Amino acid sequence: MISLKLKPNYERILQIFLIISTYVMIILRFLLNEKGRVNPDSIRYMRQSEIFPIIDNTTAPLGYPLFIKFFTLFGIDNFWSSKLIGILAFTVLLIFSYRKNFYFRELVIASALFSFVSIFSFTMSEALTLPLVLLFFYTAHQIIKNKISATKGVFALSLIFIFLINVRYSALFFCLGSMAFGVLNFRKKYWKSFVISGIVGLVFYGLYKILFIDYFNENYVDTFLEIGLKSTPTLLLELYQGLATTFNPFIHIADPNGGNINYGIYGIGVLTILAMVYIFVKTTLSETEKFILMISFITIVLSYFVQYFYSVNAIDYRLLAPFSIGIWMVFFRKLFQIFNSLTYSIAFLSLTTGFAFTWLSKGDYLENRKIITEYLEKENIKDETIKFYLKSEDSGDDIQTAELISTVNPKIYVTFKAEDTLKKSVLTKQRVERKINIKKNNYQ
Repeated sequence: MISLKLKPNYERILQIFLIISTYVMIILRFLLNEKGRVNPDSIRYMRQSEIFPIIDNTTAPLGYPLFIKFFTLFGIDNFWSSKLIGILAFTVLLIFSYRKNFYFRELVIASALFSFVSIFSFTMSEALTLPLVLLFFYTAHQIIKNKISATKGVFALSLIFIFLINVRYSALFFCLGSMAFGVLNFRKKYWKSFVISGIVGLVFYGLYKILFIDYFNENYVDTFLEIGLKSTPTLLLELYQGLATTFNPFIHIADPNGGNINYGIYGIGVLTILAMVYIFVKTTLSETEKFILMISFITIVLSYFVQYFYSVNAIDYRLLAPFSIGIWMVFFRKLFQIFNSLTYSIAFLSLTTGFAFTWLSKGDYLENRKIITEYLEKENIKDETIKFYLKSEDSGDDIQTAELISTVNPKIYVTFKAEDTLKKSVLTKQRVERKINIKKNNYQ
């Protein structure tokens, strides 16, 4: 078996180079995107941050918008605050793992994967969850190793679950996974810590739903029912595509138009999954590794089955990031045991392919931001509340204009009422782009 072991000093230099390269790629990932890597959910997050303490009939947790709000207190706008959060999340992840000597080498590589680079550069809440997920795994490790008492374990895990739920509701899956792990290990001393803390997390979510979600959005159930659920064949296909791209270490985005290139993208992902399964079965796993893999598996399974009860976006690398990072950690730990320092080559290859993809499909956010800012100022709506018309929630190219506007003025609301277009105050893609030229790209 080919293996390469670097001297500690050389390995440290390599790690520093990888980390710096990852920082550069995170920044380039959103600067070379025509709209700065935002999506419709990003609009809601930035708008909620902008208007807080007003709650605008939303069901989204307040954790991420409040983090954005915090950094705006230092004179940074909502868009740049969201990017700072992504960079800081990456920084905290590495500093914590280094200080605690907990999967540092593995996280240097995992963070450099193009999918996680994209997460850290995205104005979405997943980036904020990743340091919390790492804290969850580390705390569980301490409990399993009997380094902290059961009482402290319950308190620490409960607090982590509460923070996670305040950022993303899907953190509820970690609570259920923790309970399942505790029940399956009921003969061991630590089992109560996992079960009780999981119950605390569930209770907190229940209260959060009653006191926040139901209070500020009475019609969310009706809205959800109007969206409708997908059929099992559709969900299974999306699951396959989501897993194949999530676990492709190089490219996490398939061609939306189809084509032969997707066979390669999905194929690499499937081969990686098979390699993971083989290595996990053939090697000895520590108790902590078993915990991480079990939690990751349960959360991914729950992410799939929740779609039968609640309509969410198709499973992809972004939604699975908090649940896949643990698998990558254990996988790279095993690869280090087999290939030693050669494992770092995966990070370099991923950064290279990521840069190539970003460059070949590049846009210019700063230029587009300048154009849209000048337009909003000319129309005297840079600081005003804006309505933007879309034919439907799946309006494709149309929504990109609204997304770009939100990076300058987050106080933008979407309307689907055709009669609103009769009002001059309501913007449409055509009205905006009649006066300005925004360069767009469908592949980022």
